[in-house]
Amino acid sequence: MNNKKIFTMVAVLAAIVVIAGGLTRLANRDSLSLADYASQNATPTPDISQMTPTSPAFPSSADSSPSPSPSASPEPESSQNTTRLTGASLNNISPSQERVEIADGFYYEPVSDHLRRYMTGISFPEITQGEETAITFEELRYVHILHYNFEGESTEGELICNAYIARDLTEIFYELYRNEYQLEKVLLIDEYDGDDETSMEDNNTSCFNYRPVSGSDSLSKHAYGLAVDINPLYNPYITYTTDGTQNISPVSALPYADRSAGFPYKIDEDDLCYKLFTKHGFTWGGNWNNVKDYQHFQKAIP
Repeated sequence: MNNKKIFTMVAVLAAIVVIAGGLTRLANRDSLSLADYASQNATPTPDISQMTPTSPAFPSSADSSPSPSPSASPEPESSQNTTRLTGASLNNISPSQERVEIADGFYYEPVSDHLRRYMTGISFPEITQGEETAITFEELRYVHILHYNFEGESTEGELICNAYIARDLTEIFYELYRNEYQLEKVLLIDEYDGDDETSMEDNNTSCFNYRPVSGSDSLSKHAYGLAVDINPLYNPYITYTTDGTQNISPVSALPYADRSAGFPYKIDEDDLCYKLFTKHGFTWGGNWNNVKDYQHFQKAIP
């Protein structure tokens, strides 16, 4: 190969290198390195302290929870029961045809199995097979009323009584309510563990309680559901010893033992409560000779 050919080849190679370099620079003129790209397109680090449960980084529970399967049954709605009374809550399963309602909120009905279980061992005795009681649940009725409390507010009340006086009581308490007669509380004696003294101290009006007469082995009329105690703190039960000493129950009712004194909630023969109960055939313990039971009204089954 002569010198002229060598020179020509070198020149051609040099030209190729120059042209290739230019084309490379042209192609890369608008390109970025990985570092430059990352710098210009970086995503800001989220501030977790500013996020809320509805922001994209914290999907809502509706978004995150799995969709229910087509065969899944919907959750049952909770029953809306606004009553504050234990008995009413437990006895609301009685068939409607067995309820006798004389006015809105004033009714009586049989005692349900749920309420029977609640009462057993408290106001109603636990019995073993073969034992008998002086009364059965079938002879009792649940009574629901409204009354005005000592704040003048209308509120619910409830009693258990003998079926024989269920209508009497419902009608009497309805008339008391219409006249805004005040009863501090009307709750089942079971709320007081069946303790009559505690119930009286709390001025609770009550009826059925399977217990003996205080200081006796004989069953009280309350054990048959045939007696009612009204505002007992202000209308005490008074017995007398041979020397004339008074025994007052409840103990804190001492200021109300003097029936010649004037004070609120006192039952006497001019009181509406006395008039209504005696009109329905009840006798009043305030008229008894040997003891005075000013809170007490009872009715005998013929």
